[in-house]
Amino acid sequence: MAGITRNPPAPPVDPAILAAFREAATATISDNLDRLPGAVGLRPFHRGGRLLGTALTVQVRAGDNLAIHQALEEARPGDVLMVDGGGDASRALVGDIMKAIAESRGVAGFVIDGAIRDVAAFAASDFPCYARAAIHRGPYKVGPGTINGPVSVGGWIVNPGDVVVGDADGVVTFPPALAPTLIEAVRAQDAREAEALRMIREGRYDGRYARSPG
Repeated sequence: MAGITRNPPAPPVDPAILAAFREAATATISDNLDRLPGAVGLRPFHRGGRLLGTALTVQVRAGDNLAIHQALEEARPGDVLMVDGGGDASRALVGDIMKAIAESRGVAGFVIDGAIRDVAAFAASDFPCYARAAIHRGPYKVGPGTINGPVSVGGWIVNPGDVVVGDADGVVTFPPALAPTLIEAVRAQDAREAEALRMIREGRYDGRYARSPG
């Protein structure tokens, strides 16, 4: 069995920051992160509901989930397991049992750059789960892996303690330090879009939104 590297956990994200982004759309957040991609190639497998929390990052060998099991042992309420599985879809990294463990510990959701299984259990649940694929084949449990280090999830670098937001369009993450300016930009764009939609409904739209910056 190969070793698992454990780094100290990042501080939890301030609840006030999470509250500010509770209704923010991932598309709008992404637009105001210079339209950088966020985690791409992943899709939601759960029934519905938003994802919001603090990144607990995990890097695993392709098809091996030992580090995920160990990360769940130290997960805090509100943590989101951001798993760098290298995009490998040959074996499932999580399923119904790990979902139940995560829920019992208050984990906010899974973001898996790899495969999952027990899709029906996720589809019947509001526990957020984003992944690249689904497959019935189970994982190895021999390691190695790393907990709380920088990871690449869907081609996007995620650091421990980043804010994680997910909705039907996908997942974005950002450092908490960006939150004050980012939420202002998000709210400003929401206001512009609401005004554009109102003008469209009233037959008065003149294309100004398409010409606006951002």
